[in-house]
Amino acid sequence: MSTETAIRVESLPAPPVRPEGRLALFLDLDGVLAPMAPSPDAVVADPRRTAVLQALDRALGGRVAIVSGRTLVEIDRIADGTSLSAAGVHGLERRTRDGRIARPDAAPGVSRVLAAFRDFAKDRPGVVVEDKTISAGLHYRQAPDAGPEAHILGQRLADEEGLTLQAGHMVLELKTPGADKGTAVSAFMTEPPFLGALPVMLGDDLTDEAGFNAARALGGFGVLVGEPRSTAAAYGLADVAAVLDWLEAVAAAGGSQ
Repeated sequence: MSTETAIRVESLPAPPVRPEGRLALFLDLDGVLAPMAPSPDAVVADPRRTAVLQALDRALGGRVAIVSGRTLVEIDRIADGTSLSAAGVHGLERRTRDGRIARPDAAPGVSRVLAAFRDFAKDRPGVVVEDKTISAGLHYRQAPDAGPEAHILGQRLADEEGLTLQAGHMVLELKTPGADKGTAVSAFMTEPPFLGALPVMLGDDLTDEAGFNAARALGGFGVLVGEPRSTAAAYGLADVAAVLDWLEAVAAAGGSQ
């Protein structure tokens, strides 16, 4: 089921702690494992989050991956190095459990977009530009009035440079084409220790719909974190605190899922 045909639900049930099958978890970071913050560098490691991820890794035999718009470097900083399997920049870079990293070369247009974003931010206090090498991000959480202009600029640059426009919570990103969170989930599921498990993707915004769809296509499901909306997710959790509570329960249930 695609995000375009997903049915709007008024409420979503909480996901089961013991679903049928051996569980494999794919977890977004911002808004799921960590609260949203005014700027990217304001999110830091947290002892409870670290402990939860360590417990899940043990309980599920390593079948846990963070799948985020953040870079792998940022994932490791915020997750305190607990996620051996991880995908960053919306699936463009991916690290397997044995440490192998796949990352494409940056599309030529990314550097030009960065220059345009910096020029845009120069006269708009609160707008933050993020250089991820293979993508460029424009954050306007601290300057919400800049949002409409930012999206007009982003769409124009995407068309001119042949880049993929990725919108999120008060942020937009232009990235090298070729992957998304769904392709990352699908790739992990072809490899040990995920092979043959039941994929479950937890996410909070539109960038996670591809992951929800991939999990569903492979017999699993998605979990939407936050307010209900049109989604391919089958279950929901209210916020980051509810996510950590649920993950702790999954870890306590053991690795038989």
